[in-house]
Amino acid sequence: MLIICGYVNIQPADLPLFMGDIKALAQTVRKRAGNLSYDVAVEDHLTGRVLISERWKDQDALTAHLAAPHTRAFIIRWQQRMTAEILKYDAFNERGLLDRE
Repeated sequence: MLIICGYVNIQPADLPLFMGDIKALAQTVRKRAGNLSYDVAVEDHLTGRVLISERWKDQDALTAHLAAPHTRAFIIRWQQRMTAEILKYDAFNERGLLDRE
């Protein structure tokens, strides 16, 4: 499993439009093969900081998502108006939060 986590920074004035666009994208993304979760949340309305959290079955699923027309259109629309600090993590041992091992 791959975990994608980080922040996107948007001008606060653009935040309502950005959130509308990304929530619409999320509805499509959540139906894609290999998507385990796709969530966004505004962390700070005053600075336009948005938390991104995704989980993907594998790299093939993530690659297909990044190449999909809806994703590409979103990136093209917003790439000049956002900065991102998003990282990808490999997860090999998923378990409950309180599990010791």
